[in-house]
Amino acid sequence: MGCGVTSRTLVLGGARSGKSAHAEGLLTDDVVTYVATARRYPDDADWELRIAQHVARRPATWHTVEAPAPHDLTALLTATAATDPPILVDDLATWLAGALDDAGAWEGHGVGEVERECTALVNAVAQTKTRLVLVSAEVGLGVVPSTRSGRLFRDHLGSLNARLAEVCDEVLLVVAGIPLRLREAGGSR
Repeated sequence: MGCGVTSRTLVLGGARSGKSAHAEGLLTDDVVTYVATARRYPDDADWELRIAQHVARRPATWHTVEAPAPHDLTALLTATAATDPPILVDDLATWLAGALDDAGAWEGHGVGEVERECTALVNAVAQTKTRLVLVSAEVGLGVVPSTRSGRLFRDHLGSLNARLAEVCDEVLLVVAGIPLRLREAGGSR
C-alpha cells in the first residue's frame, strides 16, 4: 500500500442510512472480496429480498464470501496478504447478532464468549494487511431499548464499534445518505 492510502475504514450509520452503498463506493478496484455476514433465513422473504438487493448492486467482478460464523470473518481477515484484493465487510451488526445467537447470550449465557469473539475481530482488523472497509450500524443515537436483548445488542455493538474505530485509519458516519468524516486518514486517534 502506498503512502497516503487508507488501509482501514469504518463506515457507521443507522438503518437505511446509505452506509452500505457508500462503503461500496469507496472501493473502485475491479476485484473486491465482499464478505457478507448475514445469515440466510429462507422462510423470511423480506430478508432474502434485502440480501438480493445488496447482491444486485455489486459489480460482477466482486467475489462474495459468506461468513456468517464469527470465527469465519476473523480467520479471513487474519489470513490476508498485502497483495490481496480489498475487502468489504457488510455488516458487523449482523455479525454480532450471529455471535450472540451462537453463544446463547440472548438467554443470559455466553457473554464472555461474545467478548472473546469481539476481541479476536478487533485484533484481526488491526492486523489486516490489505485495504479493508467495514460497515456497522450506529445504535447509540436512539432511546435506551426497553428489553434486555435490545440493551444487550446495543451495548455490545456500541462497544465493538468504539474498539474498531480505535484501530481504523478513517471513520465515517452516514446520515440520510450523507457521509460525515469523524476521523480522516492520517488523523489523530
